[in-house]
Amino acid sequence: MNAPRNRSTLIYIMFIAAIVILLLYSFRGSASQEETLSINQVAADIQSGTIARVIEDDDILTVIYRDGANEIERTSHKEPTATLVEQLLALGVTPQQLTPDKVKIEIKPPNAWLNVITALGYILPFLFLGGIFWFFFRQAQGSNNAAMSFGKSRARMFTGDQPTVTFADVAGIEESKEELQEVVEFLREPEKFISLGARIPKGVLLVGPPGTGKTLLAKAVSGEAGVPFFSISGSEFVEMFVGVGASRVRDLFDQAKRHSPCIVFVDEIDAVGRQRGAGLGGSHDEREQTLNQMLVEMDGFDTDTNVIIMAATNRPDILDPALLRPGRFDRRVVLDRPDMRGREAILKVHVKGKPLAPSVDLAVLARSTPGFVGADLENLVNEGAILAARRSKKAIEQEDLEEAIERVIAGPERKSRLISQDEKRIVAYHEAGHAVVMNALPEADPVHKVSITARGMAGGYTLSLPEEDRTMMARRKLLADMVGLLGGRAAEELVFNDITSGASSDLERVTRMARAMVTRLGMSDALGPMVYGQKEELIFLGREISEQRDYSESVAQQIDQEVRRMVNEAYEKAKSLLTQYRDRLDAIAERLLEVETITRDEFEQLFPTPNTKNGGTPVPQQQ
Repeated sequence: MNAPRNRSTLIYIMFIAAIVILLLYSFRGSASQEETLSINQVAADIQSGTIARVIEDDDILTVIYRDGANEIERTSHKEPTATLVEQLLALGVTPQQLTPDKVKIEIKPPNAWLNVITALGYILPFLFLGGIFWFFFRQAQGSNNAAMSFGKSRARMFTGDQPTVTFADVAGIEESKEELQEVVEFLREPEKFISLGARIPKGVLLVGPPGTGKTLLAKAVSGEAGVPFFSISGSEFVEMFVGVGASRVRDLFDQAKRHSPCIVFVDEIDAVGRQRGAGLGGSHDEREQTLNQMLVEMDGFDTDTNVIIMAATNRPDILDPALLRPGRFDRRVVLDRPDMRGREAILKVHVKGKPLAPSVDLAVLARSTPGFVGADLENLVNEGAILAARRSKKAIEQEDLEEAIERVIAGPERKSRLISQDEKRIVAYHEAGHAVVMNALPEADPVHKVSITARGMAGGYTLSLPEEDRTMMARRKLLADMVGLLGGRAAEELVFNDITSGASSDLERVTRMARAMVTRLGMSDALGPMVYGQKEELIFLGREISEQRDYSESVAQQIDQEVRRMVNEAYEKAKSLLTQYRDRLDAIAERLLEVETITRDEFEQLFPTPNTKNGGTPVPQQQ
């Protein structure tokens, strides 16, 4: 807080010193530029008797002339090698003319302050230059210049006195909260655990997909524990200079030990904790050196049990095994995607402080957002508030939040997109084909909305949402999804006797699903319950780069034939259903051409086929 004020004060002092120096030199210059008398003229005037007094101040002479009742002062200088009397006598002045009754000579004692000021006139310029150098040196050091402080830890410390996030702000992950509440309890009441011989975990690893709330949960632990909390990102350890990462790790743990008991949180630890030996060429790179130092600090000879390490990652599979062993990260807390009740609880947290209309039903929104994580739900509420503000509403209504779901899934509407009537008709039948096939299959998800309004990169979309969450997918459900995906292409061929490129993404997804059913899920009767092919992953890159074939060419041919058979059967099933319900297909397509968007209630009026629906995931089918 006081560093900027001290720097500004130093600058003011430097300016004042510079002004004083300039004044001193200007004073000396002006004094030297005045008209002065020569020592010969002074001697002649003493001989003529016109001088009353002479005041000697070092080598400067103040000569006072008689002018009746007035006195006139003039300035002169003497030689520094002799006294004034000696010089006057040498110039012809007699001793009788130097008597006090003729000329009074006064010698002024030396002024110590004048000597100090003179000395300062020589010293201050050097002080001024030194001050400027020191000021810029401090500026460079204070701005985290790499040349000055690159070996220091970049961790930010929070004291926890005024927590901004607590466990009340975290919802949908109750089991994970309970796991971390034990850590908070140990920091508050360690005697309760020590009396039973229990040891608190030295490290807690938060694992989960992006957006599930790992960093938010760490902030909540900081707010609840009331102890110092150090937060740093894994990427902040590694620099281009060798040894900087290890130095920062040492500095971080030194700070933590000085403030123990405390918590150290490393976000995205996979940036520095990747498996060793995976570098290109097997080299011992800077990242591995940083990881080695972290392993020693977490569980080496010199450890402090009052320092708890928390870390977050969404790639636990690429972390080094030595980092995951007991004694380092003892506990692994998994944050999964929330279920319907969890999503409703998360929505309640995010709508706090926002004006909601009485018609808003968060349970319906939670049921309509399967697969959404906490970040998606927060974005949904924010998009709904933006839509309500754009429409000049005083409160957020249900329709705003439902449209926000579509914006998050498929993207914003593009009503200004101009297409011909022929293309619009093709899109209408394409989307109607998806909807009719899905509604005719008992295993498919219920149709929530059908629209031919462009959203994102899609020319139209059919939104099908499950009625309940599910963690396992049955073969009948996957086959029904394949038939529903091919409904758009089948409708184009059936109505227009031609096909377009609009089903490209549908065909890609169907082929991927069929191949996964055959090679990964063992859902093929011809090939049996086996897994074909091993995924090869380069840990250094963190992604799959190829698939190792552990089967023969004849088996590969069987796989291709089985995938082709499953896709063709799904396509024929879609055409059969559309032929059976051709009148429904025409009615829905014509209605789409009129209103562009059909909601679930209107769709059920146009196609009231009784259907028992199962769960699944929201899948917008794209034109």
